[in-house]
Amino acid sequence: MKAAIVQIGNSRGIRIPKAILEQCHMEKDVELIVEADSIIIKPGRQEPRKDWGKHFKRMNETGDDSLIIPDRIDLAAKGWEW
Repeated sequence: MKAAIVQIGNSRGIRIPKAILEQCHMEKDVELIVEADSIIIKPGRQEPRKDWGKHFKRMNETGDDSLIIPDRIDLAAKGWEW
């Protein structure tokens, strides 16, 4: 597919058809990578921790929510650093 480079203010851009954006799961942000003489456009990062609540609930339901590190720290212990 060919696309024209168009003037957008002091910059330039291309129009990407909606169907292509949907196929590539590009919704809001994208990542631009320059390799040699090419521009690679990748979907932007998803919202960090977006579904944590759902996953924590599922971990609790399956009994996979035990502590890995004790939640009590003896601050007076020797050799302990923040």
